[in-house]
Amino acid sequence: MHVPDGFLDAPTSIATGAVAAGGLALALRGARRELDDRTAPMAGLVATFVFAGQMMNFPVGAGTSGHLLGGAMAAVLAGPWTAMLCISTVLLVQALFMADGGITALGTNITLMGLVGVGVGWLVFRAVRAVLPDRLGSVAPAAAVGALLSVPVAAAVFSLLFAVGGTAPVSSEKVFVAMVSWHAVIGVGEALITFLVVASVVGVRPDLVYGARSALRARALEIRGPAPAAIPAAETP
Repeated sequence: MHVPDGFLDAPTSIATGAVAAGGLALALRGARRELDDRTAPMAGLVATFVFAGQMMNFPVGAGTSGHLLGGAMAAVLAGPWTAMLCISTVLLVQALFMADGGITALGTNITLMGLVGVGVGWLVFRAVRAVLPDRLGSVAPAAAVGALLSVPVAAAVFSLLFAVGGTAPVSSEKVFVAMVSWHAVIGVGEALITFLVVASVVGVRPDLVYGARSALRARALEIRGPAPAAIPAAETP
């Protein structure tokens, strides 16, 4: 989904750059509440895994490429705000050193993958978790659903941006069909990978998974059991 230079006109690129800058400013503040001595290494591992996963891309059409996004997985493992920073850092490195995505389109790519991909993935994850039992076994399936939906939604947002400020000689309808259909397929693969990765980490170190914190608290309450009833004081004659 990396957008190249010149694929969107200057006003659209500037607008998405402003959105990306504002989103990252909020992410910097939010990540302070998510990161601690235990979870900070997880953020580095997440960024590395996403970087490797995004290296496997293939052309979709009209100059764009398709690949795994990793937004939902990163949000569940490291927290949504931290995930936005992780994905954005990966995109910055790719644009500067690997020519994967344009420099002038960096704001667009961060908006699509770092903000929309992560945000939709996390919101869907939270919605699914709300209807599933609050157990560790529910974390990976909910993350998979978030990954499944976040990818085509990000592709649809790109198609809307292209309809507003696209410069390539391709109809916006063709871009929408190509992007959404291909990324719907990619979403299935991303859901499977997200499920396997999140389930593996939850099975080994659930305390390091941001999205599993409520389930861990619920399990701790079950283990402790209800508080013992207070013994009434003896009545004095």
